[in-house]
Formats: sequence, C-alpha cells, structure tokens
Amino acid sequence: MSSRRRFLTGSAATLGLGALPVSGAVGAPTVSAAAARTPEDTTRPPNLVVVLADDLGWGELGAYGQKLITTPRVDGLAAEGLRFTDAYATAAVCAPSRCSLLTGLHTGHATVRANPSGAQGSLTATDTTFAQVLGARGYRTGVIGKWGFGPESADQESHPNARGFEEFFGYIDHGHAHQYYPAYLWHNGAKEPIAANAGGAKGAYAPDLLRQRALDFLDCHAAEPFLLLLTPTVPHAPSDIPDTGAYASRSWSAANKGHAAQVSLFDALVGDIVDRLRALGLEDDTILLVTSDNGPHEEGGVHPDLFDANGPLRGYKRNLYEGGVRVPLIAWGPGRVRPGTSDRPTPLTDLLPTLADLGGAPAPSDVDGLSVAPLLTGGAPAARHDHLYWFRDERGVTARADAQDRQRATWLAEALRKDRWKAVRFAPVRDHTLPDDQWQVELYDLATDLGENSDLASRHPARVAELVALMRSSWQDQYPRGAFGTSLTAPRLAVPGQPLTVTATLANGSARAWSSPAVTLRAPVGWTVRATTATTAGQLAPGAGLTAGWQVTPPAGAPAATSWTLTAEGTALAPGGPVRYPATGVVTTPPPAPTHDSYLSDLPWIHAVSGWGPVERDTSNGRNAAGDGTPIAFRGTTYAKGLGVHAHSDVAFHLGGAGDRFTALVGIDDFSARQSSVGATRATVYGDDRALLTTPVLTAAGGPVPVDVDVRGVRVLRLEVTDANARTSFDHTSWALARVTVVQGV
Repeated sequence: MSSRRRFLTGSAATLGLGALPVSGAVGAPTVSAAAARTPEDTTRPPNLVVVLADDLGWGELGAYGQKLITTPRVDGLAAEGLRFTDAYATAAVCAPSRCSLLTGLHTGHATVRANPSGAQGSLTATDTTFAQVLGARGYRTGVIGKWGFGPESADQESHPNARGFEEFFGYIDHGHAHQYYPAYLWHNGAKEPIAANAGGAKGAYAPDLLRQRALDFLDCHAAEPFLLLLTPTVPHAPSDIPDTGAYASRSWSAANKGHAAQVSLFDALVGDIVDRLRALGLEDDTILLVTSDNGPHEEGGVHPDLFDANGPLRGYKRNLYEGGVRVPLIAWGPGRVRPGTSDRPTPLTDLLPTLADLGGAPAPSDVDGLSVAPLLTGGAPAARHDHLYWFRDERGVTARADAQDRQRATWLAEALRKDRWKAVRFAPVRDHTLPDDQWQVELYDLATDLGENSDLASRHPARVAELVALMRSSWQDQYPRGAFGTSLTAPRLAVPGQPLTVTATLANGSARAWSSPAVTLRAPVGWTVRATTATTAGQLAPGAGLTAGWQVTPPAGAPAATSWTLTAEGTALAPGGPVRYPATGVVTTPPPAPTHDSYLSDLPWIHAVSGWGPVERDTSNGRNAAGDGTPIAFRGTTYAKGLGVHAHSDVAFHLGGAGDRFTALVGIDDFSARQSSVGATRATVYGDDRALLTTPVLTAAGGPVPVDVDVRGVRVLRLEVTDANARTSFDHTSWALARVTVVQGV
C-alpha cells in the first residue's frame, strides 16, 4: 500500500538535512524541501531487504528442483515474484563474493579477491557499498548477521558502521562466524556477551538471535525507508542446530540431517521477515531479494550429492564451474516486482546499481554491475553484460571440489561467460602474470552442455583466444576508484589555541550531474570554524568535485591527549532527489612531548591502526586483545621492547620537535615466519607526513632491517607497514627496540 505513507524526497527532515546548521557548523544553507520537490516525488521509495544465505546451493530450494529439503516459504516467494535461473555469485567462496555484492565490483577489480588464510580481507575507505549509496537518500541501513571482513575491532574503515550501515549486529570476523553458539556477537562497535553461551554452553543459537534483531530493525524503522541486509550463517558448516525437526527420523548422517534442517531454518527465517512486513503493513512498500554467496558446501560431513544440491550443474563451493558460482536469486514485491522467470545472466554485482535505481540514489559510475531495476518492475529491458568474469585464489581443499577441478583446487583459476560460451582456466603456479600458453584452458557451450561435461577448447581455438583475452582485460592488480561522496582531510594534531586547516570534497562519482552542491563542517562545541573558500556551487558535473576549506581552532583550554571528531557533510540535488554524504575525521590534542630518551612502546600514541588485531606493545601482533601477543623475535633472538603490528598498520606518536634520532629493527617477525614464509611487507618512517626512510621488501628469509633516522624538528613521527606482495595473511611485522632519543635541553 504505497499510498499508506507519503515520502517527499525533498524533505529535509527525512534525509536528516535539517540537522546541518548546528553549533560549530559553517558552510552552505541546507537544501530546502521546496527547492528539491518534483512532481514524481509524491510516493515513498520501496523498502529494500536482501537476505543472503551462506553456502546455499542452486538446487537446494524447492523452486529450483529440491526434493528432499522443504522450503515452502521461499518457494512461495518464487511463485509470486521473479525467479532468476542464471544468477551468479561473483566468487566461489564467501569473502570475495560478499565484497563484490556490497561494492558492485567483480573479482578482477574488487578489494577482497580471496578467502582469508590468516588475516581477514578488509574493505577500505574507497569501497563504496550500497548502504552508503542508499543512506545518502535517507534510507535507514542495517546489516544483521555475518559481515566477514576484518579486522575484528571497532573504529576502523572495514567495520560495517564505517561502510554505511547504521545498525550492525552479528559477526565481524570470518572465522568467528563459524560458531553457532558464540560467546559474544558484535553490536555496532562493542562486543555483546551472550551469557547463555558462556563457558562453552549452548544456550542461545545465533540464527535465532539474528532473527530477532532483524525483526526489531523492521519494527524500529517501519515508518521510514529502510535497507536491511540479513546475512544468517546457515547452512554453512558445521551443521549445528538445536533440533533437526522433520529430518530427525531420516536414515541420514547427523551432519546431513543438520544441514537439511539449517536450509529449512533459512526458509523459515525468510518467512518470518515476510510475515513481519505484512503485519506492519509494508508488504506493498517493500522489495525482497533472496540469494546465496556461492555454491553448496561439502564440509563437516555434509554430502551435497544426497540432496542434489547443485542440481544439473557441475561443481561445488570453491569450483568456478557452474555449480560453484550459479546461485538462486528471487525477487519479491507485490505490486512492485513483475512475477515470472528470467534467464538473464545476472551477477550479484548488479545489486548495487539495482538498489540505487530502486531507491532513487546516484551510484558510482565505475562499478561493474548493471541495474536490473527495469526487469524487476516490468519496464524497459535491463541492460545485459557483454561477459561475466570470475577469479579464484583459494588454498582450502575439499574432496569433491578437488575432484571436479581434477586435483587443481589450489591452483589459480579464472572463468568467463560470454553468451552461451564459458571458459575456465587454471594456472599451475600462483602467478597471475603467467603467459597464457602455460594456463590449462577449457571451453563449454552452456546452451547444449549445462553440466560442463564436454570440453570444446580444441575444436574452437578462436573462441578460446577471444575469451582468454577478455579474462586478461578483466583483471587489474590495482583498480583505482573515482571519488564518490564526501571526503575529509585534517591534520592528526590539533594544538589548543592554534588554528589548523581542514578541507572537505564532495565528489560526484555518478554518471549524471548534480545541482546545488554544498559542503559544511561541524566541529566540537567551543571550537571556532571559519570558511576560507567557497562552500557552494551551482552544479557538479559527473567526475567533478567541490572542495571547501576552513580554519579550525580548538580552545586554548582543550585537554591534552584527547581525540575530537570533525564532521563534513556534502549535500546536493541529484536527479532522484536530494542526497547527503557525511564524512568524519579525528584530530587529537597532543600528549606532552617526551622529555627523555624513550622506547615508543612506553609512550602514548596519537593514532594506531593494525590490519589484524590491536597494535601490541612489547610483543608481536596478537589477535584478540592488547597484550596477548608472543615475544618479539627475529630468527630466534627475542627483544623485550618494541611494537607488533600487521599490515596495513599506521602508528603515530607526538614528538613535538623534541626528538633527535629514531632507531629500530623492523621486519617480518618469527610469529609470522613460523606460519608461512610468504609474508612480505615494506616499512616507511614519516616525519610530519614526509617520508624519512622506506625499507626494501621485508621477508622472514631476509631478516630485519636496521632503522636510524634524524627526527630533529619532527612534531609527529609515524610508522607505516604495507603489504608488499598482495598476500596479507602472513604479514606480522615488528618494530623491535623502537626508540627515540631527545635533544638535550629541549
């Protein structure tokens, strides 16, 4: 009942724009409702719900041919909505698939391209998610369930709150999400203990907790447009479930009974969401999408062939054959989604532009996805991809998947579909630059051989060459992104009583022009903010940006060693209505400068980020809490003092011009070397953001590198460690005996 509530896209209250003129805010006036309103802005955009299963195979739903497992609720949605027969996850395993789904980039461009084999893959500040896109149009955004990107800590760029989701409840860490009875789950930036599971007890089943939080989210935001990404961990292994229900009497193994019950639990969870939408009167105001992150698994004793989990398709989770990447996709929305079936090849990269279109929001123009909104609503035909691309760099091996790959499960692999043709190729070494003639290439005609049984590569060499060339062009080692939304630049230190320069840029990374762009800045109460440049413009062309600057002064009495938040907000009128993009930055009033020679581990830092776990003082990098790391050691020699980090890391200290020299030994530590020899990093020492020293590539075999640099006059000393070989899993790095001497008499 879309007429039940009205949504004016020009409403400042709905978008939160009315909150801009606050104490300490300087910039442009808020976009007014009258200026923004257009004739078509009289009905609310749809609520958007995406439910993502974990390792649910193409054939594990009744709507896709499943016979043994019952899924009546999802089957009902498929009958009433639009069922895709050729939908694709963008990877054969979880982390890269979810990264692509969130950001609209395939695995030749995305930030996370492999499952973790140690440290978690992480999203970055350049990764715009569909939550950020829709949040700019006033959507309330939440993710409930498995996030799957590290590090497992708050206040970092890869956290859901930093990537556009206002509300988060669930698992941050990929490995933590394998626990169905966890001792804690994360609620936004804090761990929330689960008392019923303390000490290894099994009193609270995580999918039940996630279900309740999802329903609470719907209740809380029923009166406003919302986006909910619900990512339960079922039916991922292990097959833990309190009750196997209708499958208890089957003659199957316990793992298979549990797996079947988990699939049915997923079905019931989707049904609960639909029931709550109906109870809230939101059925006609909502579009619901149900899908999976990759093909069916065979872990923990589950036998996918018992259930015909991949249907007629070849392969399982980890394979780039159809069974590993083709997934269910069902769109449902009474009165909003055209019922039927679509055979359009549809990768989950299409979600970002599709959700943006449905919500009237601009989307980044440099994504790989294409909107299928016209297909959902029954309008003009949706654009089709020229080809689809997959990349795999997987170290995990399972028996059936390895057999399908003919014992090449740990080889680098790529796949590409163009129309009816599908090519899959394998590299015998982990080197993507390997010449094409050293890869093993297969070619299949999906129109006549959906099961990929007949390799036609030798019969169609020209077709093979065409698809391999497209594979090559689809891969980029680094994929530079165009700016989108608002970014804020501020110095790390804010000296009380002294002005600092802050800039913010609103970037139109979409394909259409924006009008009335403006940028404002908010500072803490008592700080003075003075604009030094224009903060408004008439129009912002695609690819253009509006940069504004301010002089910001903290009060002379601001306490030392305290962090303060600055907030920039860029607003504009996009073709679909007004948009608002916030960006925050933290500045620190400095602690006192050191007065005597000191180890850095004994000084307070003003900024500290580590790629996995906290920055450790006097130990190598740990995983859970500060102080849990092992002693710093290089080649068996231990060091009592220093800092332990994991790439990418960035730790800054206030020297205040009192330093003389900084010395240390930096290298891949024994903690990492004991796990693998592939770790490789590079360390840089900065003085006031000027590079003073950059090491050669650091490896365990090469040993640590001595550091001795002049830091006279340096106010901020910063130590950065970056990955040097695109394999961040074994990049534990230590700064042993990191020490600064001071200028005598300062």
